[in-house]
Amino acid sequence: MRLISPRRAPKTVTVACLSAMAFSAHAEHGTLELQQLEVTAQQIAPADFGIEADKQEIRHTPGGISLIDMESVTEGQVSSLEDALRYVPGVWVASTTGNDGIFFSSRGSNLDATGYDMNGIKLLQDGLPVTAADGNNHNRIIDPLSSQYAVFARGANAMKYGASTLGGAVNFISRTAYNTSPLSLSVSGGSHGQRQSRMTASQVFNDNVDGLVTIENKEWDGYRDHNKQTRTGVYANAGIRLSDTVSTRFYFTHLDDDQELSGSLTKAEVHDDPEQATALSKRGLGHYQKDVDSIRVANKTTWEIDDNRRFEFGLSFEEQDLFHPVVYGDFFTLLIDDTVRNAGTMARYQHKMGDHDWLVGFNYGETRVDGGQYNHVSGQKTDRKTKTDNKADTLELYVMDRWQFADDWTLIAGTQAVTADRDVRSTALATNTTTRTNEDYNSINPRLGLIYQLTADTSLYTNLSRLYEAPTTYELDDALNPGEALDAMDGEVLEIGARGHQALGQKNQWGWDVSAYYAKLDNEILSVEDPAAPNTFQTSNADDTIHAGIEALLSADIALTDNRYHRLTPMVSATWNRFRFDDDAAFGDNTLPAAPKFVMKGEMLYRHKNGFYFGPTVDYVSERYADFANTYKVGSYTLVGLKSGWSNDHFRVFAEVKNLFERDYIASHGVKDVASDSDAILNPGAPLSAYVGIEYQM
Repeated sequence: MRLISPRRAPKTVTVACLSAMAFSAHAEHGTLELQQLEVTAQQIAPADFGIEADKQEIRHTPGGISLIDMESVTEGQVSSLEDALRYVPGVWVASTTGNDGIFFSSRGSNLDATGYDMNGIKLLQDGLPVTAADGNNHNRIIDPLSSQYAVFARGANAMKYGASTLGGAVNFISRTAYNTSPLSLSVSGGSHGQRQSRMTASQVFNDNVDGLVTIENKEWDGYRDHNKQTRTGVYANAGIRLSDTVSTRFYFTHLDDDQELSGSLTKAEVHDDPEQATALSKRGLGHYQKDVDSIRVANKTTWEIDDNRRFEFGLSFEEQDLFHPVVYGDFFTLLIDDTVRNAGTMARYQHKMGDHDWLVGFNYGETRVDGGQYNHVSGQKTDRKTKTDNKADTLELYVMDRWQFADDWTLIAGTQAVTADRDVRSTALATNTTTRTNEDYNSINPRLGLIYQLTADTSLYTNLSRLYEAPTTYELDDALNPGEALDAMDGEVLEIGARGHQALGQKNQWGWDVSAYYAKLDNEILSVEDPAAPNTFQTSNADDTIHAGIEALLSADIALTDNRYHRLTPMVSATWNRFRFDDDAAFGDNTLPAAPKFVMKGEMLYRHKNGFYFGPTVDYVSERYADFANTYKVGSYTLVGLKSGWSNDHFRVFAEVKNLFERDYIASHGVKDVASDSDAILNPGAPLSAYVGIEYQM
């Protein structure tokens, strides 16, 4: 991933300074570009120092953390969050059927039957929560193309955001008028009826006011039957500079996302026709869908007190309407019709004092779910079965100090306090009986880390941290014993690693970011499908589990000629996982399902100075289990692709071919206690696909 180049920056920045910034950024973010840069603009963006601040955060974090440059991501097709997070090691992301519906896991989070819940990773937009207060991401995934960049802090390394999740946190930073051209238009599309279009207009009105608005539309016919998606969105933000040190920014998002669901297939059905949908999912029967209409408003105010002190405060509110026919049969049907309201606030205060760099902050979120479950025929509600009234709130307080106690040594010490409340009520209307689960969760989670600066360009790090995650309302609602609360997941993790870059001769560079971790967990929350009621789940706490892994991102910039007009920029992201039970009464030391043991994704691009690039991509995914009993394996696969493109100051074009040799593979799958060939749990991956796109920037 290459250095983010701001289109608008402080008045005139020296060539030497920007060249140095490009050189240092290579260590964490991939391809190095050594050309000299000169960037000019008319004014300084108020408090618009996020990119460089986040790069420094990465260098000063003793654990796995990655910055994703969206400019680099759009060198190929971006159909979903899977494409945006492609080169983040330690993270497993798979689109269920090629649309926005995804399964994702970080460091072994979310490895059970309720993959739809997508808990374990906290999503933030400009530091403010998008994930619901109980930790689930069921109704909303952030569109990566609306962001300038994102930072993924894996596992306990997300303490800098205050997140109490097993998998960490992703913070998406919105584009503003200060880093976007006044007008940009983009169109892309290709196989399976995919069409995407975006228009962004922005303006800095004077020294104190700026604004941006993006309108986007996505259409997808799908490579499987009953797999259409239509998404329209509006993303807007406006900033006001209140004084030389205080600025505030308002955010608005409206999304209307309608998806048809194909359902999962058995092995025989995949072999017969991987493009088919399940019979019950189609129109005329179940007509499975997931339609979400959401509106979000937010505000963040930043006070640059002085060179050593900074304060941020923000508020957000989002309302989502979920319409979700998902089960249909002779004896049981299910349509979920809910309104979800999420409110959140955050504050962060940073204070540098001598050799110390203090960070103090809090996050508070509150979620309310009103609605119910209905019977239905072909996606049309009939009688109401249950009334849902769920409430959740979570408060995360954190304090952290970076103490450079010697020239080459930095000690990172911190602690997090979490208090959470979950209140789940489900009323069966036929009997007017209410099942209620109410529980409070509290924990203190310390963290201790150490960074040793081996050379000016290489650092070694380690940390010992406590992990903690309270259950979601979905997990409580699906509890094996209704009305009995689940325990929170907790444990300890030890991590070691190294990051840096080094010259290879006078014109070449290579960089690395490698980490290894070992976590012991108690009470991991795991779910299996209820064999007596398909598509309903039973959730319980496991006794002891172990999550261990090695994560590596390797990149290089190799000159093919002395003048560097011709270069090669290889990049490889590799992840080795070992997620297992630890002497479990039922499953012994079995491997946890859903996540592959080994994943490797890479590319080898040739680049010319005129902006042209071309090269192959490769994905290798090893076998993984689809059940806790480890009797059902989903096969490994290797996919090869090609991508090419060209850009200048005003135009960007790309073309990409995926799955070049048209391999059959399983992209994602459900999880059973004990799975068999007759179980419908498989979601086939996309066949040979080709996409092209063009973007114009004024």
